[in-house]
Amino acid sequence: MEITVNQQTYQVTDVCNVQQMLTIVFDALPKGIAVAINQAIIPRAKWTDHNISPNDQIVIIKATQGG
Repeated sequence: MEITVNQQTYQVTDVCNVQQMLTIVFDALPKGIAVAINQAIIPRAKWTDHNISPNDQIVIIKATQGG
């Protein structure tokens, strides 16, 4: 199945949850990230329960510090 993450296309298995998708996109799961699918934030507690659908638009946001 094809998905779009931060405007880049990735191939994932037909049954893929958010946690599995993150391991495909990142070599090591970073801390301080948020995931939105089709403009809806998916809470971290639901990453293993929320399955990704074909053509989902996924945005990964990384928290940064500044001053």
